[in-house]
Amino acid sequence: MSSLLAALMLSMLFQQADPETRIIEYLKANVKPGRPVVVSDLLNNVFKRPEEQQALQRLFNTFFKIPMAVAQFYTQTKKIPTLQQLSEQFGFKVPGEMDVILKVMESDPRIPKFLERNPRTGEITRIDVTAIKADPRFGQVLERTIAGWEGKPAPSFSIRSFAGQPLTSAQLAGQPHLVYFWFTNCPPCVQTAPLLVKLYAKYSSQGFRIVAANADHVLDLPYDDKVRADYVKKTGISFLTGQVTPEMQQAYGGVTVFPTLFFVNRQGRVVRQLVSFHDEAALDLAIRETLKP
Repeated sequence: MSSLLAALMLSMLFQQADPETRIIEYLKANVKPGRPVVVSDLLNNVFKRPEEQQALQRLFNTFFKIPMAVAQFYTQTKKIPTLQQLSEQFGFKVPGEMDVILKVMESDPRIPKFLERNPRTGEITRIDVTAIKADPRFGQVLERTIAGWEGKPAPSFSIRSFAGQPLTSAQLAGQPHLVYFWFTNCPPCVQTAPLLVKLYAKYSSQGFRIVAANADHVLDLPYDDKVRADYVKKTGISFLTGQVTPEMQQAYGGVTVFPTLFFVNRQGRVVRQLVSFHDEAALDLAIRETLKP
């Protein structure tokens, strides 16, 4: 096959790919150490279609959440997240997407050098939470996110249920409950949902309630109401479901790792905060602590 023909075929495949794939493949070929990626240049000169610009904007918004997500995950779990785990947190589907986004960060001298990676595998080997905290773009939000929530009053919220009705924290006053932040098809959320369905059936008769606060909209994920309704039906969720607003997300510390769970007692105080996937025993224990007089 001639080089010209190969180039034409690659060009055709590139054009047929979905917008996010096109962007990632472009970045793989063009990210250079020490040269920051300028989003306005990409919007004006490379990715001019509306669907491409929407995908690029989502990646740009994600870009500034990654340091906080890495630090929150590490602080809460005492483990360094894998590239696969981070991809799951941000709904990345393109092979190598998280690796290339981290390369964009590493190439930009404006971003603090908050992590070290294995040069062969790309996996993160060290996280400098102090460096992230010291950066004014991340520090204040991160401090609120990872600060100990146990014993603090649960923030109030006012959102809309999936059915379009008001869903507020005031409606839960005096009731032990869980505020469960998740997004559609988030792998650790998919693992968590059946456990919550089972435990809700076990403890709802004791007054325990769950609010499943879906973050699709604030994360700019391309899921519609039908997809969410199908997910709820498939998993057997019968507890309250609603759409997270930016105000609610920020009130709860700017949640960046999913799922994040806040267990709130009858007095309206957080008795336990859990981040990422936890097994049934851990969830059961947290609910029983929530139900204590």
